[in-house]
Amino acid sequence: MNKNIRRELSAVARVDREKLNGHKPLLIWLTGLSGSGKSTLSYHLERILFDRGLCAYVLDGDNMRHGLCSDLDFSAQARTENIRRVGEVAKILLDAGLVTISSFISPVREDREKVRDALGEDAFVEIFCSCPIETCEARDVKGLYQKAREGLIPEFTGISSPYEAPLNPALILDTSVLSLDECLTKILDVLRQRGLPV
Repeated sequence: MNKNIRRELSAVARVDREKLNGHKPLLIWLTGLSGSGKSTLSYHLERILFDRGLCAYVLDGDNMRHGLCSDLDFSAQARTENIRRVGEVAKILLDAGLVTISSFISPVREDREKVRDALGEDAFVEIFCSCPIETCEARDVKGLYQKAREGLIPEFTGISSPYEAPLNPALILDTSVLSLDECLTKILDVLRQRGLPV
């Protein structure tokens, strides 16, 4: 750390933002294979929370790679850096009092755990979108799985790169069986248990 850099403190505390917003901040981390339904669930959940008066925002994997993480490739080292950056952005959004919904494959368990450790157990809700790879491939409108199988996309999670499922997530959603509404209902139940007024 550069000795010429000093952390500045806001005159507005996190607890003040909680009072203003009427709810505590929380990071909802959706993880799973490409095509498992993470983004679809995230944006529908954001709409529901917003309509119910909560300050909510989605951090989506593709969107982050268009801007903040556009300099990163998909090597193991770059993926770890991608998730580290996302964790730092999430920390800022939580400090601002938002319910943040993170939609990332985030295939490495240790990377997700580092985000959890940085934010604290009470602020982190891990949701595993469990879905057979065959279903994910059938949903793949971008054709990424086919390109990966043809060797055109190296280090593609689920094909040529591993995915490490969470060991103890707050919720497991089998998105190949459950409908969108059923998944959202289960997520909202977990959020109520975590103290959100939903």
